[in-house]
Amino acid sequence: MCPEGVEPGTVRPGGRTARVRAAVLRAAGDALAEYGFDRLDLADIARRADVGKTTVYRRWSTTAGLIADLLLDMAEQSSPRTDTGSLDEDLKANARLVVQTLTDPRQGAVFKAVIAAAACDERTAQALHRFYATRINEWAGCVDQAAERGEVPAGTDAHEVIRAVSAPLYYRFLVSGDSLDEAAADRAAAAAVTAAREGVYVS
Repeated sequence: MCPEGVEPGTVRPGGRTARVRAAVLRAAGDALAEYGFDRLDLADIARRADVGKTTVYRRWSTTAGLIADLLLDMAEQSSPRTDTGSLDEDLKANARLVVQTLTDPRQGAVFKAVIAAAACDERTAQALHRFYATRINEWAGCVDQAAERGEVPAGTDAHEVIRAVSAPLYYRFLVSGDSLDEAAADRAAAAAVTAAREGVYVS
């Protein structure tokens, strides 16, 4: 049983059970990339992972619980933020990482499926929010360091700056269909840096 208030599947196992978790999460990602959230089935995931159905149902209980754990793992496995000593370069690296992820055939399909599912499933939405909060919290440090160096005004909301970097890239990914490449990434980063230096994100 999971502790009260904890979504099934979100407690990270250790020891040999970690191998089972890795296999199931890999299978879940493959299934999401292949046919989306609507057709996700725990029995099919168990078959793909070569794991007993009872194990999968006991540990994750629902597809929402499985997606929550998949997003937790993706957040933990994501590349750490850079620390170049320059806000311009740090945010450019952040933007390029977003583009690299969204244009990856497998990862892009997984994100698109999860985002679509989050629109109609509250638990998936909460898991998605936690994923992005984790990534934004990590990258916010480069803005805080820039403020200490005097690159941006004191009181700059670091989280808002990081959100401003990725927002236009996700718009291209989900809405406009415009190209996602390094040029788009660099423009998004440059726009966020310029706005931050002008004090747009000062609380």
